[in-house]
Amino acid sequence: MTPDLDSLATALYVKTDDLLKESPHLAPWRPEIGIAPKLSDAELVTLSVMQALLGFVSERRWIRYARGNLQHLFPYLPGQSGYNRRLRKTADLIAHVNRQLATDTSLWTDNVWVVDSTPIECGRSRETVKRSDLAGWAEYGYCASHSRFFWGLRLHLVCTLHGLPVAFALTGAKADERTTLLDILDTETALVAARPGQTLIGDKNYYGATFERELTELEIRLLRPARKGEPVRAGSQLFRPLRQVIESVNDTFKGQLDLERHHGRTPGGVMVRVLQRILALTAAIWHNDHTGQPVMRSLTAYDH
Repeated sequence: MTPDLDSLATALYVKTDDLLKESPHLAPWRPEIGIAPKLSDAELVTLSVMQALLGFVSERRWIRYARGNLQHLFPYLPGQSGYNRRLRKTADLIAHVNRQLATDTSLWTDNVWVVDSTPIECGRSRETVKRSDLAGWAEYGYCASHSRFFWGLRLHLVCTLHGLPVAFALTGAKADERTTLLDILDTETALVAARPGQTLIGDKNYYGATFERELTELEIRLLRPARKGEPVRAGSQLFRPLRQVIESVNDTFKGQLDLERHHGRTPGGVMVRVLQRILALTAAIWHNDHTGQPVMRSLTAYDH
């Protein structure tokens, strides 16, 4: 395989199709009697990843582009409304494909993780806040990195030092990062149990004796910079370069995969668009790993 968009799309389609053949229950539910879809679920997942990699935030423009340029890969393409409707029903499948690809890389067994959260803005006007279907989940929060308030959600991400997403959660903007991380680890019991002695690097917000004791019980070693008034912590000289990893991953999501331009208007719509971008990054890393590329998180070969 070569590192280009067509080869990634082909490899992703085959991987997804094989997964669905082995586990057909992962496919979105549809009645046994009815018209079979002309675009398969594996093709839909592949199409959504290509949309994210090519930077199309408008689904209408994406379908128009695909009809003019991707007919050699997708003989049939639905309209914008059909594509949107099916994509929202495919969220669980996208999450399963993401895990399947992640475990099929040489990075999956890395013994160092980094964790952080990043804002996902969902609206700016007061009218949007009052009328949005996201109200009650999305909320006002503060982003210290950019010194700004926003209304929306937070993506909490655990990834390897090469940027491979390992686990994640989408919460309201005010959700406590420590509580969310413990919830993620509690959900991923098999993942944690298989990695005794794992090292986790976080920022100053991941603090507290009770919090660190719970991580120790999970056999996870936390490294973070000391807060004001605390003595210097072990490994402090490593924090600045390693912390840049998660900042760089967040920048990839927002700068190259347009995470904050998701255009989601409902909880299901936002969720699948976030999953779509996480899968796009995972798929690129997976393909780079299998083709022997020197930079695992590079999207350059796939964004044009």
